[in-house]
Amino acid sequence: MTDDYFMNTYHRLPVTLVQGDGAWLRDAEGRRYLDFTAGIAVNCLGHNHPALVKALSDQIPRLIHVSNYYQTDISRRFAEKLAAACAGAGARKVFLANSGAEANEGACKIARKYSLKKYGPGRHTIVTLKGSFHGRTITTLSATGQEKVHQDFGPFTGGFVHVEGGDVDALDRALDPRTTAAFLMEPVQGESGVRPQTESYVKAAAGLCAERDILFMADEVQCGLGRTGTFLACEAYGVRPDVVTLAKGLAGGVPMGAFLAGDKAAEVLETGDHGSTFGGNPLACAAGLAVLEVITAPAFLKEIARKGERLAGAVRGWNHPQVTAVRGRGLMTGVDITTGAWPALEALIARAEVPGGTGGAAAGPAKPGLLLLSAGPNTLRFLPPYIISDAEIDLGLEMVRDVLDRAAGG
Repeated sequence: MTDDYFMNTYHRLPVTLVQGDGAWLRDAEGRRYLDFTAGIAVNCLGHNHPALVKALSDQIPRLIHVSNYYQTDISRRFAEKLAAACAGAGARKVFLANSGAEANEGACKIARKYSLKKYGPGRHTIVTLKGSFHGRTITTLSATGQEKVHQDFGPFTGGFVHVEGGDVDALDRALDPRTTAAFLMEPVQGESGVRPQTESYVKAAAGLCAERDILFMADEVQCGLGRTGTFLACEAYGVRPDVVTLAKGLAGGVPMGAFLAGDKAAEVLETGDHGSTFGGNPLACAAGLAVLEVITAPAFLKEIARKGERLAGAVRGWNHPQVTAVRGRGLMTGVDITTGAWPALEALIARAEVPGGTGGAAAGPAKPGLLLLSAGPNTLRFLPPYIISDAEIDLGLEMVRDVLDRAAGG
């Protein structure tokens, strides 16, 4: 059993996956599963994408790792491509890390040093939103505005304040220019139910930060990299953050994180201020470059937006009595389910199969399973790979609707 060796930190499903192709995965018994999770927004190009496989295969015999005391051609090319892709949002320089938590830690360090050097001690508070999720290190837990993840791990890093999203007056009061270094927000909150911020709120926040010289920082770990139909989610709001954090799909499944800074903050960190042993690893950079070359194409981003509208529109079109809300952007969709129907959806998530069972060839006609995520109480979260087809979207939604119909007695 897995738990004989791993710590009990995950509620693992009774599925052992061994192979993937496109939007599909196969388990050790040969059963097939349609993937509506993309590894929690990581496998943005799906599984076994030829460009990604080739990039990794070509890089392995060249260089897998060297110290950051030296430059590599592949990391330089990747950083240049990433900075160019984020230039429309004001980003100029990049630091490469391994995860979203590391990226957010680095953003917090930039914010505090920026204020310390310019204004002196005492101006170090970082304001975040309730319902946010910024990582699982002690500091990024402190930044996270959800009490459920705070239990048992205090004392936490001080200097974080959480305010209600959408409330400009509350944010105005919290952004005290005498004590505040930065405002850190997810343009679309993922873990608390796929909740996009409104354009008016984001623009008001950016304006307040600019007039008070408080760094405006966008956590795009989950919602960035094309997930919402623009390369960065903040582009759709018409704002230019001082710092942007990225991870998840950045290297298509190889661990990779990054934070980027615009003119105001690009030169804050100096030699010795920050580091990461594996950050900018040549193998990860090769994967990341392959991902960027695919997803930065305008036509590809338009397809993500179109597929997202199709998916959300289809669910809204059901007018299903068990669906109470549909929200999101691009291929990042949250669907709220009634309390009465939620146990049936929880069972689908837990078993990855629609009632009636899945089956391989030995079980007769194949009836595939479905990999799904929740996000907060009673919310389904759809994060399929960008390469998913319309027919595969329809199939996945058909399986979800089948469960809802059964729960409604239909």
